[in-house]
Amino acid sequence: MAATSTTATLTPLLIHLLRGASDHASVAVTHAKLLKVGTASAVSSCNHIIAAYCRCGATADANYLFDRMSGRNVVSWTALISGYSSAGRPRVAVSLLRAMSHSGVPPNAFTFSTAASACAHLADAGLGRQVHARAEVEGYASDAVVATALVDMYGKAGSVECARAVFDGMADPERNVVSWGSMLSVYAQNALGREAIQLFAEFRTKSNVMAPNHFMLSSVVNACAGVGRLGVGKSLHGTVLRFGHGCNDVIAVALVDMYSKCGFYEYSRKVFDRIEQPSVICYTSIIVAAAKYGLARCALNLFNEMIDQNVQPNNVTLLGVMHACSHSGLVDTGLHLLHSMQNKYGINPCANHYTCAVDMLGRAGRLDEAFELANKVQVEGHDTLMMWSSLLSACRIHRRLDLATRAGHRVSEFNQDVAGALVVMSNAYTSAGQTDNAAAVWSNMRQQGIRKDPGCSWIEIKDVPYVFYAGLVSPAGARADEVMMLLDELEGKMREKGYNGRLGSTRVFDAHEEDGEDGKGVMVGVHSEMLALGFGLLVIPKGMIIRVMKNLRMCCDCHDGFKLISGIMEREFIVRDLNRFHHFKTGSCSCNDYW
Repeated sequence: MAATSTTATLTPLLIHLLRGASDHASVAVTHAKLLKVGTASAVSSCNHIIAAYCRCGATADANYLFDRMSGRNVVSWTALISGYSSAGRPRVAVSLLRAMSHSGVPPNAFTFSTAASACAHLADAGLGRQVHARAEVEGYASDAVVATALVDMYGKAGSVECARAVFDGMADPERNVVSWGSMLSVYAQNALGREAIQLFAEFRTKSNVMAPNHFMLSSVVNACAGVGRLGVGKSLHGTVLRFGHGCNDVIAVALVDMYSKCGFYEYSRKVFDRIEQPSVICYTSIIVAAAKYGLARCALNLFNEMIDQNVQPNNVTLLGVMHACSHSGLVDTGLHLLHSMQNKYGINPCANHYTCAVDMLGRAGRLDEAFELANKVQVEGHDTLMMWSSLLSACRIHRRLDLATRAGHRVSEFNQDVAGALVVMSNAYTSAGQTDNAAAVWSNMRQQGIRKDPGCSWIEIKDVPYVFYAGLVSPAGARADEVMMLLDELEGKMREKGYNGRLGSTRVFDAHEEDGEDGKGVMVGVHSEMLALGFGLLVIPKGMIIRVMKNLRMCCDCHDGFKLISGIMEREFIVRDLNRFHHFKTGSCSCNDYW
């Protein structure tokens, strides 16, 4: 009787210890005590022991105990599935779900959500659909927890339409803040920023009783960063403060990133400066922002401050500092960081660091050193393409056709994501007067079905984005003709100041005009950033900065044009291109023509 009483007293206490145990030794000791009191074989005790072993990563011990259980239930199976999923072995987790179907133990909602999460780790939509189908058969697909896990799984696998179909299939009462946040995250992770912003607006309209949490807010702020929606981003910042998330590090980092990508580095810095104890992620975010603006000294000061605060940098932090050096011509400083990062910070340089170093040397015209480094380092796959594409671009800028040809041969070894590099190769031939070779590059591209991504630029007017493509002024609507007239007038004034570039690819002349020597005619093929700028000059009041976003690198003609127009019109422009930000003011650019 006393032994029974002791067992009844000790077992709950030992189970409580198991729940709090986080290391293998503690779990093993408690397991041994349960064996001693004779209750370790009970199904409920076994389930707790399995869960504890899984929690500390000892899946082998958990599996050993699971295989020797006489009466497994749904908790036993789900605990082990969850353990393998958390341990980074999602395929084993999904195989256990299949085995469970043959065991006669029906899965529950938590089992399916755990299996869906395992498929999310694999980014395997095919496997995920099998889990989804099984959940449908068992009647759990409409469960809020399962549906949310499926949305996340499809999103991580890149099947955005499937994720939205699951989300739309949830009844309104079943959708909670986690469900909405999961769908928002799907859009943000798959570079569908506009859709994320629209969904958040729908959430605010339909879900007045639900307050957005910090995960949801960080996702939609990141979406604004991706598409350069400053107006919406500012509004979201107000929402963040209103709901008391202003001190959250995740949101602070998202806001730093959003303001910097929308052309407001000053606001990024204000957000950063209000973080009481910045983490490595916070420091990295503001250092990368400074690098994009060419503020190398600022980035280096932030990095030194970070080290002084005993915040250990990671590989992305060091890459950000190197980018800052690259965009400001601080080559020796950047190379010193590359060669010392292992000894100083315990971080081995990776492919991205070497690519940045090659780019740094190339920008500075030290092409022979850049080639030597590119040939020496061990990089593979897409990283190799990025490195040689960067070097090819530098060869074109510095008119080294001999090296450009060698870099072009390395790029041509790849069969995808090479369009931009091949266009650079064609331009290098054109600059050298070798038009036949330039035409041959384009001919080979057409034969291989390689197409260059169209350049586009967008400008935000009263929270509405206007997207322009080269030669297409139609987004300006009724003011399209005014835009072209203004650009034509500006080109004339720029010519007077010695401008030798061209705003359009050519001019079309009316039949009554004898020739084009006087520069008259209608411009066609105007680059997208020029069209966006022309529209901005018409609709954005004087005194306000005009901000233009572009998906490709800004060309030299447009760069020179923006500088001259900033002086002629006495306006400030900020342009975000593929590489960095350019701040044009009084006839000059913040990049000092080094980009």
